[in-house]
Amino acid sequence: MEHSKILSEEFKIKEEYAQNIINLLDEGNTIPFIARYRKEMHGTLDDQTIREISERLEYLRNLDKRREEVYALIDGMDKMSDEINNALQSAKLLSEIEDIYRPYKPKRKTRASVAKEKGLEGLADVIFAQGNTDPAQEAQKYISEEKGVEDTESAIQGAMDIIAENVSDNAEIRKRLKNIIRLNASLRAKADDPDKSSVYTPYYDYTEPVRNIPSHRLLAIDRGEREGFLKVSVDIDAQKCLTIIYRLLITSQNSCSELVKAACDDAYTRLIFPSVEREIRSELTEAADEQAIKLFAANLRQLLMQPPVKGHTAIGLDPGYRTGCKLAVVDPTGRVLDTTVIYPTHNEAQVKNSKHTLKNMIKKYKAEIIAIGNGTASKETEMFTAECIAEIDNKVSYMVVSEAGASVYSASKLAAAEMPDLDLTLRSAVSIARRLQDPLAELVKIEPKAIGVGQYQHDMPQKRLSEALDGVVEDCVNTVGADLNTASPALLSRVSGVSSAVSKNIVSYREENGAFTSRAELKKVPKLGPKAFEQCAGFLRVAESKEPLDNTAVHPESYKAAKELLKLCGYEVSDIRNGGLEGLKAKAEQIGLEAAAEKIGIGVPTLLDIINELTKPGRDPRDELPPPLLRTDVLDIKDLKPGMELKGTVRNVIDFGAFIDIGVHQDGLVHISQISEKRIKHPSDVLKVGDVVDVRILSVDTEKGRISLTMKQNA
Repeated sequence: MEHSKILSEEFKIKEEYAQNIINLLDEGNTIPFIARYRKEMHGTLDDQTIREISERLEYLRNLDKRREEVYALIDGMDKMSDEINNALQSAKLLSEIEDIYRPYKPKRKTRASVAKEKGLEGLADVIFAQGNTDPAQEAQKYISEEKGVEDTESAIQGAMDIIAENVSDNAEIRKRLKNIIRLNASLRAKADDPDKSSVYTPYYDYTEPVRNIPSHRLLAIDRGEREGFLKVSVDIDAQKCLTIIYRLLITSQNSCSELVKAACDDAYTRLIFPSVEREIRSELTEAADEQAIKLFAANLRQLLMQPPVKGHTAIGLDPGYRTGCKLAVVDPTGRVLDTTVIYPTHNEAQVKNSKHTLKNMIKKYKAEIIAIGNGTASKETEMFTAECIAEIDNKVSYMVVSEAGASVYSASKLAAAEMPDLDLTLRSAVSIARRLQDPLAELVKIEPKAIGVGQYQHDMPQKRLSEALDGVVEDCVNTVGADLNTASPALLSRVSGVSSAVSKNIVSYREENGAFTSRAELKKVPKLGPKAFEQCAGFLRVAESKEPLDNTAVHPESYKAAKELLKLCGYEVSDIRNGGLEGLKAKAEQIGLEAAAEKIGIGVPTLLDIINELTKPGRDPRDELPPPLLRTDVLDIKDLKPGMELKGTVRNVIDFGAFIDIGVHQDGLVHISQISEKRIKHPSDVLKVGDVVDVRILSVDTEKGRISLTMKQNA
């Protein structure tokens, strides 16, 4: 089946759209570019869907490649038949193709291969035919001292070994058994040492159907097995599987049939089940990994798309005990104004000096927001900050931000290049401040895996995890766009069509020639050719340009259409900057969107995008989201009582619930059962990272630092 047809059916889109996406990808277009600027060709699919189509296309092409390789290998042995060819052509999974190839795959030395070397294949064929032959009498023909077949018993055993391996290599049998096991088997975990306490105690005697086990539980069991606490197996009624094999292979009821049946038992116990068990467990883990990666990606997307706190001078505090709390002041553009170290957790004199320093910094630089890292000594630093805020007249608020990856970034070449004069510990404080000002611009400097908004990320297949998370970062950067004259190399390198080398060339060009005065000037950047310009231009903004459209997401290829639209609706290009285009959409609708689009030579989706951009030039889609929750005071876990109602920020969404920052050092957990009055399949159906929600305390365990929350009204 054509790939376009398969993709059309799986993603429920027109086959024409599927083929267009294939062509666009093959032509070297990036996913953000396709999603944003080729909407007419794919029916306005979003970047996430197009990315999934791209990944599925890669799988289908790998499937075809392996299909051709296996065909050539079997054909080269003169073993190809119409039946094998049909099976290969109809295979939809790589594992199915490998099962078809299994009988022809070169094997290491096995009991069956030894028997074949002894010339016992003929006897195996006679027995497997299950005619009215006396196996012992037939076996006498194969006794040979020279070949090592000493008696009828050893001859029959060798023949049964050959039959057992043939049964194991039967693709149809393996396919049916896998389906039965997927539907009927259970995953069983047992303690390796029941007396040894661990976090895996709940799984010391645990059984759950394979088809039902949730991904987070499976990943926990897998980790417990790797760490030596658990022994894990797949449990299935063997007789149910053997009955399937018998039905397919036992054709008579005689002495030969009994031998074949015994060979089937041996094949299942010794060869098939151990192999299929490994495959099923691998499938389960792969599916669980994929689910965890999707959750990680969704959380990362929400974290990166958190609304920036623009236009404010910020102070970043990187808490610490022994080495003190690192402090950095940055202006609204992220430029470092001042740095120092304070000691708010030391003796009384040091605390007093630290308060004096922080208050002076706030007053001197008119700082309005403070970002506090959530690592070691965060709670103490938060309490110290709240006290300082209460003692001054300046209007200041703070927020605890995740410092995941800050230390990695601080020690990186990128941080050293950005802040060569700062100690790496002070760089962390700068990064924390910038994370509050513009999460996306700062977090793109850090390897996505280090940001830490998922579960079991260190257990994931790292290549696949990196691909998924890199895709999220790319999508987010291009959704927001980047200022060509202020964006860092790290941010530019995530823009559609801009490689790491080209991003450095853009910055070098900027430093040597001054600010870019237009998008067209990009063409002068070394190694940024016509294709790269096509891919990146629409995502880069130039506020300083004489061309107002350069500060919008309108692509240069559509400038003519945009100007014709303005003329058609009675506006001037100068109205873009003057903000006088609020009525543009209404006028276009009066003309008729389809008629207007046809008149200026574009599709309706592109027309609507142009209208949105002209109405709000230079807009940041993050500004339309609810602002982050800033605080001025702090709670202690000892202050919490069941029934208290609080506002909190969603910090992480996981399979069994969500962690909420309620202004206490320890995040509270809302279990999935406490998120909604209605039954939900997954916490992400209701919550996303950064959401500000109302919660109520269910219980508090001060010793273990656990806070249980509910979002239900009647819980």
